[in-house]
Amino acid sequence: MIEVQGLTKRYGDRTAIEDVSFTVPSGQILGFLGPNGAGKSTTMRILTGYISATDGSAAIAGFDVFTDSREVRRRTGYLPETTPLHDEMRVVDYLEHCCRLRGVAPGRRRQRIDFALDACGLGERRREIIGRLSRGLRQRVGIAQAVVHDPELLILDEPTSGLDPAQTRETRELIKQLGREHTVVLSSHILPEVSATCERVLIVSRGRLVADGTPTELAGGLRDKRLEVELVVRGALADVRRRLEAVAGVDQVDVAGLPDGECRAVVTAAKDLREELARAVVELGLRELRSRGATLEDVFLQLTTEEPTAS
Repeated sequence: MIEVQGLTKRYGDRTAIEDVSFTVPSGQILGFLGPNGAGKSTTMRILTGYISATDGSAAIAGFDVFTDSREVRRRTGYLPETTPLHDEMRVVDYLEHCCRLRGVAPGRRRQRIDFALDACGLGERRREIIGRLSRGLRQRVGIAQAVVHDPELLILDEPTSGLDPAQTRETRELIKQLGREHTVVLSSHILPEVSATCERVLIVSRGRLVADGTPTELAGGLRDKRLEVELVVRGALADVRRRLEAVAGVDQVDVAGLPDGECRAVVTAAKDLREELARAVVELGLRELRSRGATLEDVFLQLTTEEPTAS
């Protein structure tokens, strides 16, 4: 569905992205991650034809983004970070307007509008003024305009930005549903959301692609594979810390107080020390013990905060 080779974009002396290459097969939900200024939105805007590239190539469904821009746009639905809505219009009229702009045949417009409204949970809101809708419903209208012309590819830039937890959960489920019929590229700063939604993740840092794999693969390949064990223990903080630090192989112990004379300790080590840690504090009153593996957030932080290597 997407083929990108050596994509580069420069603004004068500043390089936004450099030599980015990847492919995305049809039917995949791809998470596109990176810190602010890493090049995520630049890449998305190039793929959707909003801006040009300095070098490299990109194709959507076999059509070159630069020479076949019209065909690419017909096959792509785009939700930018700032949702492009006309607040004075009714939802259904706005989607009709989007159909006209995207060349949907008049005979198909009603069916496509009804599909977008139903898919995005807006059936009962079709006659409402967009400017009077809540933030979450406005975001749904933004996604509806991205799917109304039946694109093969959806590119969603921060689709849950500014939403409350309930709205975020609803939008996440909507994206999963849309992913059953479309290829989806999703950019988000909410890493648990990406882990729960996306089959594959790309991470960019300083304009370069630094990781590509499933969330599980990336977490499993994390360098510095230290293990964390979390314990809840009844006892004084100083006593708990002393006992845990005395276990051979422990690298770090962080202890915080809890109500009712308990405390929570997080122990970091290079190997699995759960049995040894349990024995060290069991007589104090061990309430809970669980291991914590590497997460996508750990991978993201390591890959995007390391100092660049000198060339």
